[in-house]
Amino acid sequence: MDAPAPTAAPAEPPTAALNAAALMAHRQTILPKRLAEPGPDESQLDQMFRAAAAAPDHNERLPWRFVLIPASQRERLAEVFAASLRERDPLAGADQLEQAREKAFRSPTLMLAVVDTGPPGDEIPPPERYISAGSAIQNMLLMATAQGFGSALTSGKAMGSKGLRHLFALRDTEHAVCFVSIGTAVRRKPARARPEPDRFVSTLGPE
Repeated sequence: MDAPAPTAAPAEPPTAALNAAALMAHRQTILPKRLAEPGPDESQLDQMFRAAAAAPDHNERLPWRFVLIPASQRERLAEVFAASLRERDPLAGADQLEQAREKAFRSPTLMLAVVDTGPPGDEIPPPERYISAGSAIQNMLLMATAQGFGSALTSGKAMGSKGLRHLFALRDTEHAVCFVSIGTAVRRKPARARPEPDRFVSTLGPE
């Protein structure tokens, strides 16, 4: 009787796959108040933006953009945050207004992510444009993590305010999605448990 054929050992995952898995597992949100100098330099930012450019983009519409907010312009953003709070709550006190302003100064690198949802009836619908933007943002966050930086995405009730739209010169079809903060993490929380795939994956069955 012929001996059974030896069972091949499982192939080891390629090094690139292992590195990618480790990078994604290491990425975590670091609150902007826990991000300090130094932030990324010009070359590192260029790497992040080139990573963003690798995001899926149907018909190359480039339905998203990023606006850097340098230190010299943070005061303008701070006033937008304060004005938005006053519009929502005319009784907001001085301490509350100062807390709103302070959010504009927290991280070394701050930028606004903007999505263009396109004209009504366009062949590339808004959900697909948002997916492209989300992919670009995630690529940036992963590159920042690979460079050793911490990062966070933040939003808030000021995102749709007239003041913010004016400050960033948003067109009618453009929408502020989130702020992206990047810097050196001064403190990290323990890594959170990631959801197991069976919580978000299913298989289409017969009727």
